[in-house]
Amino acid sequence: MKKGTLYLIPTTLGGNNIQDIFPPLIKKVIEQTDDYIVENEKSARKFIKLIAPEKKQSELHIEQLDKHDKQKGISDFIKPLINGKNMGLLSEAGLPAIADPGSLVVKEAHKNGITVKPLVGPSSLLLALMASGLNGQEFAFHGYLPKESGELKRKLRLLENESAKHNRTQLFIETPYRNPKLFETLLKSLKPDTFLSIGIDLSLPTEEIHTLTIREWKKKKIDLHKRPAVFIFQAS
Repeated sequence: MKKGTLYLIPTTLGGNNIQDIFPPLIKKVIEQTDDYIVENEKSARKFIKLIAPEKKQSELHIEQLDKHDKQKGISDFIKPLINGKNMGLLSEAGLPAIADPGSLVVKEAHKNGITVKPLVGPSSLLLALMASGLNGQEFAFHGYLPKESGELKRKLRLLENESAKHNRTQLFIETPYRNPKLFETLLKSLKPDTFLSIGIDLSLPTEEIHTLTIREWKKKKIDLHKRPAVFIFQAS
């Protein structure tokens, strides 16, 4: 029996401006796919309805990745693929499997000889890097940095030293309500000539992207509270 295809379906980074972001293929795949593995069922159903409003929600078969045990159930989740049905993988925002537990599903699909088809869509990390003006040849994404103040400062200084040594751009994110505290720590911990770029509300009408030295940032006011942001820096 021919196995199904796992489609990696991008979602919005917020907002409903789908006509400006997604190619027609996204709608076509969703219209033809009933089985999904998702990070969050509520947001996944909302997105599917936004893209394909005529599709009946009752026709959808959705499995949600366990937040506490991300490996749990994955071998069972992909059984429709093994039995010849196509499936969609959806993140809560942006691209599945990028800073997202969906990578475990993709790995399991490859182990079972299943075709994986990535579809085009927005990635906050790449959008921020593109617009930063910083080195896009040598970069690293670090996810969430330590929360504790002392550990965070040590980590930032380590990453700054690595950036200077290897000409490497460093990317990371934070839970939106903690953004102001992280920003303050960046200003206190990094050297004055280090470049810091912040991409806020990417792909939304309220989008802001600024790249300044730490010295210049100390003179600038910016609203980061509860706004999704990507932080990027490169030592001079």
